Amino acid sequence: MKTFDQQVKELYEQANIIIQGFFEAEMDEADVQVHIPENFKKEFFSLVDKVNLSLMEDKDNFYGYFLFQMMKEIRFDMSSPTGVNFKNAKYTIYFNPIIFLTLNIKQMESTIKHEVLHILSRHLIRAKDFKCRYSTIAINTAMDIVVNRYLDYLPPYASTLERVNNHYNLQLQPYEPFEYYVEKLQVAIDLLDENEDSQEDDRDKEEQVEQDFIPEKTHDIWEESQNIDEKTMQEFTENFINNAQKGSNSAYLDSIIATFKNNKGELPWHIYLKRLMGYVESNKKKTITRRNRRQPERLDLRGELRDHKAKIIVGLDISGSISDEEFKQGIREVLTIVKNYKHEITIVECDDEIRRIYPVKSIKDMKDRPNIRGGTKFTPVFEYANNKKANLLIYFTDGKGEERLKVTPKGYKILWVISGNGDGLSVKESYGVVKKLKHVEIKRDSLELKDVIIDGYSMNNQERIR
Repeated sequence: MKTFDQQVKELYEQANIIIQGFFEAEMDEADVQVHIPENFKKEFFSLVDKVNLSLMEDKDNFYGYFLFQMMKEIRFDMSSPTGVNFKNAKYTIYFNPIIFLTLNIKQMESTIKHEVLHILSRHLIRAKDFKCRYSTIAINTAMDIVVNRYLDYLPPYASTLERVNNHYNLQLQPYEPFEYYVEKLQVAIDLLDENEDSQEDDRDKEEQVEQDFIPEKTHDIWEESQNIDEKTMQEFTENFINNAQKGSNSAYLDSIIATFKNNKGELPWHIYLKRLMGYVESNKKKTITRRNRRQPERLDLRGELRDHKAKIIVGLDISGSISDEEFKQGIREVLTIVKNYKHEITIVECDDEIRRIYPVKSIKDMKDRPNIRGGTKFTPVFEYANNKKANLLIYFTDGKGEERLKVTPKGYKILWVISGNGDGLSVKESYGVVKKLKHVEIKRDSLELKDVIIDGYSMNNQERIR
């Protein structure tokens, strides 16, 4: 019987023969697909089963039982040893044999754990919220830092906090959230020269065979996930988690699972707003007392000072089902969060066009919403924010409106807050983060007939209701 290492060696040799045949065929004919023989698939997945068995025998056997539920496929076009996405109500894990088979069994286990941790951290969904504002390399690296901090026996090229700090000359702190890392990394990446920045765009994303680890492309496969709402994916994932719970877990794993279940894996919108306020770019003014940061040798260029007055625009969709109670609760949260920053808040009421604009300093400044109820367009508010050079736009809406904004947001953070009755955001490219508003009980001003027992009696049991 072959040992595990012998099986790995033979499979690696076969994998190289497969891709060599692909390259030779491609020279003679265009659009040739990689042909994977059935006997290779059978032998490769028998090796994966051995890794899975090893995971099931581990203290954290959760990973093994989670993997047991997943579909498994081979793909030579991935630039990482493993990858995941969500299709047909199942999580599918993919393996690139050329990269995967260079690892020892412990490293193979770690790459599988790596993918499961991405799922538990809801990275497949959260990455979509950031792709419009951050580079792919910043997002991928930040997410990998978060999950790799829990793993041992990582491949030599894995993104760890130490390696990233050394590469970008940073001092990132451990055990921080993904949002912290992606922001810091993007700043560092922006300071690199244009040649390095352009590497991501120059790579051919249509390659059918990848033989090396490429950080910019490690999570490209996530884009192929089935487009379903977060609630449905949450339910499917919880089902996977429950079926994988066959024993006790490490404290860190229990904590991640508890966070996923209890908080539904996402930050409440008001907590997310707190973090956004820390990142909001304030207005700047020129000064002769400070040199230009990017070109300090140019004495003719003035430096910049921040006056720390953030322009915050609060868009209010007055056409939909968002209630006064929900919106007032939201504004209270906004005012509480921003009070420690120098700011100015402007409310913009809009249905199919902007109906009213007014400043707000306290909840007492809130005005009753107009009774006009037109259609729903988000674009007018974004046009206003662009013209006013806003720092942050918070949009309260039931989510139903345009599928595509007619203008591109310019230089400000965006937070969509969907009402408790809303199902999601109709805009396909949000340019920001979409969060759900906590449900608020709506208080009615008067008693309605349906509130009284039909064909019942009055409170005194004396007179029938007619």
